[in-house]
Amino acid sequence: MTTHGPVMPIWSCGGCDLPWPCPTRKRELRAEYADAPVSLALYLGAYLVQAAEDMPWTPAGVLHRRFLGWSRTGRPIDASSTASQYSNRATRTGPRPASAGRMTSDDTGSSRVAGNP
Repeated sequence: MTTHGPVMPIWSCGGCDLPWPCPTRKRELRAEYADAPVSLALYLGAYLVQAAEDMPWTPAGVLHRRFLGWSRTGRPIDASSTASQYSNRATRTGPRPASAGRMTSDDTGSSRVAGNP
């Protein structure tokens, strides 16, 4: 059991008095959730909600970076490879017709998806 738990409502670390999660707790959480990054995000997200309620004066972006921003692991996303994935997908499946998925209204006032009877 770690001594680096949050002290609420000030959200400091019980083990070292740094803002929680402190570097030690982050290291522990990374090890504990190494094979479950989504579970780690859910765990930290729940704490983020509690902290936002306890510290409403703190900007949301600051809390997000503090609680969730550090938790992403793995290699950085390469923008060029992401862009090529999407362009390959578009050429592979072909362009969508202009009316596909657009809602329209007929004379009776009922809405329907364009292109469908």
